[in-house]
Amino acid sequence: QVQLVESGGGLVQPGGSLRLSCAASGTTFSINSMGWYRQAPGKQRELVAAITSGGTTTYADSVKGRFTISRDNTKNTVILQMNSLKPEDTAVYYCKMSRYSSLVVGYWGQGTQVTVSS
Repeated sequence: QVQLVESGGGLVQPGGSLRLSCAASGTTFSINSMGWYRQAPGKQRELVAAITSGGTTTYADSVKGRFTISRDNTKNTVILQMNSLKPEDTAVYYCKMSRYSSLVVGYWGQGTQVTVSS
């Protein structure tokens, strides 16, 4: 089993930045892909960014050029650096890690709230 713990959420003004971190513990040797999802009130959960074990990244169109995903395999950690935040980025952000190259099946974190408001 793998346990994920997220940190770094909070309240930020439009145009500001936040850095989300997700650390894995447990049977971490099996982790392959990592990613971040978000879910806003009344909306479906959506993929924000993903990164493979080889470092290939994927981003939602809405965050391209503003968010950067990275990983530290020595610490089993995935980071989401969020810049130029907009009110529409407000959501609960969840990290996910998988034993596979795809994030379709994997382990979820508990979620961290990000609120962008003046």
